[in-house]
Amino acid sequence: MRFIGNKSNLLSNIEAVINENCNGDENVFCDIFSGTSSVSRYFKNRYKVISNDMLYFSYVLQKATIENNKVPNFLRLKSEGIVDIFEYLETFKESSKNSFIADNYAPSENCDRMYLTYENATRIDFIRNKIEEWKENKLINEKEYNYLLACLIEGVPYVSNITGTYGAYLKQWDKRAYKNFEMIRLGIKDNGVQNECYNEDANRLIKNISGDILYIDPPYNSRQYLPNYHLLETIAKYDNPIINGKTGVREYSEEKSKYCLKAEASKQLSELIYNAKFEHIIMSYNQEGILDKKVIEDILKRYGEAETYKLYEIPYKQYQNKLTKRLETHYEYIFYIHKKTKKTYQNYFISLPKYATLKEEGETYSYITHSKRFIKSPLNYIGGKYKLLPQLIKYFPTDIDTFVDLFSGGFNVGINITSNKTICNDINIFIVELYKKLYNSTVDEILEQIDKKIKKYNLNKDNEEGFKRFREEYNKNKNPIDLYTLTCYSFNYQFRFNNNMEYNNPFGRNRSQFSEKMKNNLILFMNKIKSMNIDFISKDFNKIQLDELDSDDFIYCDPPYLITTGSYNDGNRGFKDWKEQQELELYNFLDKANEKNIKFALSNVLEHKGKENTLLKSWSNKYNIIDLQNNYSNSSYNTTKGNSREVLITNY
Repeated sequence: MRFIGNKSNLLSNIEAVINENCNGDENVFCDIFSGTSSVSRYFKNRYKVISNDMLYFSYVLQKATIENNKVPNFLRLKSEGIVDIFEYLETFKESSKNSFIADNYAPSENCDRMYLTYENATRIDFIRNKIEEWKENKLINEKEYNYLLACLIEGVPYVSNITGTYGAYLKQWDKRAYKNFEMIRLGIKDNGVQNECYNEDANRLIKNISGDILYIDPPYNSRQYLPNYHLLETIAKYDNPIINGKTGVREYSEEKSKYCLKAEASKQLSELIYNAKFEHIIMSYNQEGILDKKVIEDILKRYGEAETYKLYEIPYKQYQNKLTKRLETHYEYIFYIHKKTKKTYQNYFISLPKYATLKEEGETYSYITHSKRFIKSPLNYIGGKYKLLPQLIKYFPTDIDTFVDLFSGGFNVGINITSNKTICNDINIFIVELYKKLYNSTVDEILEQIDKKIKKYNLNKDNEEGFKRFREEYNKNKNPIDLYTLTCYSFNYQFRFNNNMEYNNPFGRNRSQFSEKMKNNLILFMNKIKSMNIDFISKDFNKIQLDELDSDDFIYCDPPYLITTGSYNDGNRGFKDWKEQQELELYNFLDKANEKNIKFALSNVLEHKGKENTLLKSWSNKYNIIDLQNNYSNSSYNTTKGNSREVLITNY
């Protein structure tokens, strides 16, 4: 069975990782992306196996070789005089009730597809019809049914006119296709226990199973599996589907894996690891996969014991680059981490290892040195809470399911919180679109785009004319990364819009530029954000649905402050201003959250430059008030005239 990402050649390496990191007393092994079930079969003699895959033909293979502990005896068929089941199926001549495979995947008067010869296609139809007939007539039981179906499926690739997958067929017959079709007689190991097989989405299944070792081999590129194996899926289901296109692919919109989508892969993996009730996590991934190995590392360390993390790089292929004529080694990665139980999750922060920041000719951008406890936003957002994080975090809950950053702004708080899911919300749609772009793009793609615009407009600390021309381009096209690049050359590195939603922050002469430090902050931020399960939304805060939250969730609010004069709340920047009405609406929103036992924390100022927020003072008396020491370098109220009383108000 030739299968994308098949791990047959990696089995000994996976076993070595298990032997090195496990105690030897583990009992349950889960192969949650089973594919052809080669890994499950290999480890079945050592463990009880839980296997799973979204593809139905994979499920059939699992049912036959994992759930079965011996080759079925077919006593009822034998009592009917069919002694050699396989010989009967491979040689008996009888017209088929259903000839879907021959009609649609072999050359005939009405079909040009060349997946199978007509003789082999009709044989497959006969076998598939007969297996179904025997089941309906109760001549075979469920175990016998799945075993025969698996033996049929395993035999199909040996006579298929393809290069490896069913995404296309060859235009000339390969000699393999002329062989007479034969079923594969599958051997079965008996491990003496009741194994479990599933045909579910891995992220749903993980919530309902538990064990000792979880092996993860998710899709690693954008190619969906079903269109590449649609013929096997159709033979397994034999449901006469509506098929389309030159290759006759079946509809698969409901069976797409989010692990194949760049925008979803890290979110899906983060959710999977979070919910995994397994002590040992082992994951295979390809060097050229959608997820960078550093993103995977961050996810594993967030939910596992960071000190147990290991990465094994296995050379798996060498090929000659046509341009350089060099032999290049590629790697299959195997990750290991010891998983924390859910009860021990803490709001701790990933300390990334030290890497050099290099950009040699022909090399990609690498990761950078980071020894701080917190990740800093790449945006210099007014009132950003980066410097207050040590004070804030110690008062936050330590086990958060969904974290809602209600006024995310620069996202300094949200990026540093450990939770199963994060909701990043801000009324400024341009900032939210920027975060989405950073989340869905690679570091190299973003840095390359920034570099192109810097060169195009000769952006530097002195070229105001180039800055203005670039600003005009942004206001025409509203490209999210251009917005970030603009802020790098703007006054105080900040962003500002007029009532026409045009960016109008002036040039930051003699100071502002895209420095090495800013690049490092951006890379760190992107690495971290890609390891998180995040929904990005841009709504007025009172449009957030409290009914979707519960007592395990936590809302953090850092709204515009009523008695300060930040440019975000003066009503002249194209966005909704912040007056007493909005202040009272927020209090009402938080009161409703409190009634639903949803935890919240509100950052605000009670006093500032002789002013007092009497509304806040009156409302907050029913909750807990914690005084903080404010320390901002970019706040509009960071002055020597008068003092501010910065507080955190919590309902827990």
